[in-house]
Amino acid sequence: MEGEAPGRTRKGAPGTFLPQGPGGSASKRPALSSAALLSVGPAGDFVQLPVPIIQQLFHWDCGLACSRMVLRYLGQLDDAEFERALQELRLTRSIWTIDLAYLMRRFGVRHRFCTQTLGVDKGYKNQPFYRKHFDAEETRVNQLFAQAKTCKVLVEKCRVSMQDIQAHLAQGHVAIVLVNSGVLHCDLCSSPPKYCCFAPSGPRRLCRSPEYQGHFVVLRGYSRAAGCVFYNNPAYADRMCSASVSNFEEARTSYGTDEDILFVYGDS
Repeated sequence: MEGEAPGRTRKGAPGTFLPQGPGGSASKRPALSSAALLSVGPAGDFVQLPVPIIQQLFHWDCGLACSRMVLRYLGQLDDAEFERALQELRLTRSIWTIDLAYLMRRFGVRHRFCTQTLGVDKGYKNQPFYRKHFDAEETRVNQLFAQAKTCKVLVEKCRVSMQDIQAHLAQGHVAIVLVNSGVLHCDLCSSPPKYCCFAPSGPRRLCRSPEYQGHFVVLRGYSRAAGCVFYNNPAYADRMCSASVSNFEEARTSYGTDEDILFVYGDS
């Protein structure tokens, strides 16, 4: 799906840079010690991974910002190389989850893309969120799915449980998740949050609407005791977000997401 917030995000334009944040273009991945994981109590009860926050620049590049966060966490982010990858993969303003999987493969990062639809769901053609890019993107995206195995991009049609997600995070790994930003609610931000996808230098778009608004976030931890998950929302540059498990599940399984989740592994 697209994310601009769909499993497929709207793409970022080739050659467009996202904010680097402290430390320059490339940084080493923090050692995943028990302290870094902030895991306390019985194994896996509390996990909070030190994933850096990088803000998106435009309303359509949340997936690219999430990819940059993940690559920096893994110590593999180089701005020049990232720009070359965007050009090679021909990523523009319509980015889908499958594009992010190809991007991880381009950097040699082990990944697993789980989705409910292996290709483009024709039912989305008349959805406002997808309508503008649907006809132009359908063939391209379907081809990416068809070529995935040959290109060593791991895609599976499967349903993922919260237990699966927590087990992944407990190993020090992260995930890029497509959510409906109109449903997802951060308990740490002002209520309701102002915006999700926006252009800092242009008109801001209110995402709290009854219509589906796809958006990518980086999942970085959870607390069993509090019944919540921790994530980075690329709409912000200065905070980690938290949502109840029930709210997060509702947001990631909303119609329009295809339940897209891109698991990323640190042992690439």
